[in-house]
Amino acid sequence: MAIVSAFTIIRCIALFHATLAFFFLTSPRTIADQNVVFLLGEAMKLPTPSAFNKPSAATAFIAVILAFLGIADLTAVSMPEEFAEIYWGTQTPVRLSFLFIITGYTYMFKDDGIFAAKAAKYKPAAGDNLKNSIVFTWGFLELSAWFWVFITLRDERRQKAIRLMEKRKAEMDRM
Repeated sequence: MAIVSAFTIIRCIALFHATLAFFFLTSPRTIADQNVVFLLGEAMKLPTPSAFNKPSAATAFIAVILAFLGIADLTAVSMPEEFAEIYWGTQTPVRLSFLFIITGYTYMFKDDGIFAAKAAKYKPAAGDNLKNSIVFTWGFLELSAWFWVFITLRDERRQKAIRLMEKRKAEMDRM
């Protein structure tokens, strides 16, 4: 059995989202200046956007989205255990897929990435603003955390199945 349950990890992620929402609303520069953002950005050769130097409409919108996500996750993890297991069992792979796509896109389509547009007549695409250190760091950390949730959920499900089989075997032995 895991030391930390999947639902505890999800609660921590939800509180992390609420904390990020607060900082995006009040001081987005605090997020942009974090060592992990700098380290991952430099390691992946991604630029740090200057738009996070002061609060703006975009950072306020990000704060609202993250706050909504945090509150929704806290609500969902507070459901009865049977329903929560089903919900998070289906929700976690969807989030992992989305985060893998975002993180992979940010890295592979960066300016000197594997799939970078190198044509002379390149027109900026809508996703060009996603290719920065903040998006990559967020995606990478979220991907890591949700993978931990996925593995823990699988382990907890396996442990419950083993206990159920042992219980049924004990009942059969009593008969």
